[in-house]
Amino acid sequence: MNHPAPTGPDGLERLWTPHRMAYVSGETDDTDPPAHAEPRPACPFCRITADPGTSTDDELVVVRGQTAYVVLNLYPYNPGHLMVLPYRHVADYVDLDDDETAELASLTKAALQAIRAVSQPHAFNVGLNLGGAAGGSLSGHLHQHVVPRWSGDANFMTVIGGTKTLPQLLGETRDLLAAVWQ
Repeated sequence: MNHPAPTGPDGLERLWTPHRMAYVSGETDDTDPPAHAEPRPACPFCRITADPGTSTDDELVVVRGQTAYVVLNLYPYNPGHLMVLPYRHVADYVDLDDDETAELASLTKAALQAIRAVSQPHAFNVGLNLGGAAGGSLSGHLHQHVVPRWSGDANFMTVIGGTKTLPQLLGETRDLLAAVWQ
């Protein structure tokens, strides 16, 4: 079967993922909250608080600190893909206070250690996308990605099939990482 040539001006085909918009925009399929309930923050990262059990968005949290926390990425590039972020809704790294900056660094180091203990990756991508043009889909709330990498993790499924296979459910990954967290 012949596929039509890409029609975009840059020659790239587009893979549309409209199902992600509900996550990005903070929409849910939940029923309306009771009239007396506090409104939920629009930012999905702000729904997670330092107090465990106060949010329905807590199930992927690996560890909580005083000013920052670690959560599994709901749309991971690879198994164990974590994000380290402050509780405070801040967009730019330079707007973090000294305590947030120190805890972000400390939690990132601990994330690397935990992922190594659980998965023995060959390498990591660690980084921030500051601003929408840099690739930050939720750029209003700073978050640092910690992505374990293995030689050959971009194989024919990803390159040709446009599909990423993840061999583990997010809840299982979260339990393994939380169990070894230092």
